[in-house]
Amino acid sequence: MVTHMNRSGWTLGVGLLALVSLQAARAQEPAKNPEDAFSTIEGFTIPAGVVLEVGALEWLPGDRLAVSSRRGEIYVVHNPLAAEPATESRFVKFAEGLHEVLGLAYRDGWLYATQRGEVTRMKDEDGDGRADLFETVADGWEIGGDYHEYAFGSKFDKDGNLWVALCLTGSFNSDNKFRGWALRITPDGKVVPTTSGLRSPGGIAANAAGDMFFTENQGPWNGACALKELRPGHFVGHPGGLKWYDDAPGIAARPAEPKSGSRLIEESKRIPELIPPAVYFPYPVMGQSSSGIACDLSGGKFGPFSGQFFVGDQAASTVMRVALEKVNGRYQGACFPFRRGFGSGNVALLFGPGGELFVGGTNRGWGSRGPKEFALERLTWKGETPFEVHHMTANPDGFSLSFTAPVDRATASDPGSYPMRAYTYIYQSSYGSPEVDVSTPKVTRAEVADDGKSVRLTVDGLREGHVHELHMDALRDASKGPLLHSEAYYTLNVIPGR
Repeated sequence: MVTHMNRSGWTLGVGLLALVSLQAARAQEPAKNPEDAFSTIEGFTIPAGVVLEVGALEWLPGDRLAVSSRRGEIYVVHNPLAAEPATESRFVKFAEGLHEVLGLAYRDGWLYATQRGEVTRMKDEDGDGRADLFETVADGWEIGGDYHEYAFGSKFDKDGNLWVALCLTGSFNSDNKFRGWALRITPDGKVVPTTSGLRSPGGIAANAAGDMFFTENQGPWNGACALKELRPGHFVGHPGGLKWYDDAPGIAARPAEPKSGSRLIEESKRIPELIPPAVYFPYPVMGQSSSGIACDLSGGKFGPFSGQFFVGDQAASTVMRVALEKVNGRYQGACFPFRRGFGSGNVALLFGPGGELFVGGTNRGWGSRGPKEFALERLTWKGETPFEVHHMTANPDGFSLSFTAPVDRATASDPGSYPMRAYTYIYQSSYGSPEVDVSTPKVTRAEVADDGKSVRLTVDGLREGHVHELHMDALRDASKGPLLHSEAYYTLNVIPGR
């Protein structure tokens, strides 16, 4: 059997089994998707002979879209906002010969590309539509040819920095300098080692407040996929890159080694630098390979979830929604299903100027529920608001739910409408974790607000450091309609007031 490795660390044989499982699940899905009533997925026609395994997206002046490929090419899509993108848009090759571009950012006439081994900037000086000037901006990390050494690049942050999230060399080690770290690239090209403990990032972006986050994938020291904050000077869980603290002058002291077999919330109390995930994506119900991140700053053009994160999953070909809050200085919050039905394995997400969400990806080496080898698609809100949980927040004695529409008081005030379970993961050096320490917190009271758009739940049995999985299948809105998505998964790092 061929044993090339995919990004999750599986052998190809196991990856094929996973792909068969995804295909079987796809065959069992109902033909009609209720999500279609609220948003539209439109595909672009990629020119013949172009292998556009999308790695990153960026918006350019003149309503143009830059699209990079894992194979080292960058295309500019003209007229990407056309009414019929499949027939009215046009692809022009901007650059080629690069090394797996997984980050694009634009500023002052330059397109910045995060390649596997460096950040490069390029521009078209003679106006022929192709880049003809290339400059190395920063290359202060190392590569060794391992398949796993991906480098994901951010947009410019509020201070003008680019961030680069570096995968380990393999799933377990950092054999090359700064693998398993997030670095900042300053406007003058200085490389600043910033956060350690990364394993296999799939995307990186800032939230509405300007704080940087990345998606982490299940594997060693990561029981499930997750969204994690990249706080400068801190550690996000995988000790494989701790050796590089000696090469990071000015950063905080090297954290203590975590204990395998413990629980991450307990280790974070022992290791002050260790930050628990803001949100877990329970495996496999919320996906198997979390990827690109985009924050909705459209002011309502994409729907009612402005300010929230949207996160792709490559294996499941889905986009999830994340609503965060900050409690005692730590991010935590809930993830919700949002949209399925994309054509390939989603890798990159980007909002357009009209609130459209552009999604691109590939299934090469990894497998995906979406059957195409690669795809570029546009997700557009139709204007009608679905009945959804808008956000979920923690209280000292339970949770509060905010909805996009008034609820039916009979079902919403019944504690039995909210079955819940809680669990966590083993924090260990071996690969992944089952759900452990499972309990069933009980909703004992449900108080509906006067306007009918929020419900306060009193819960007996909250568990710090646990995912609280909430099901609301019985809940109805004021017109007796069900929720579009009736599940929520809240990662409770801190119980307020305790």
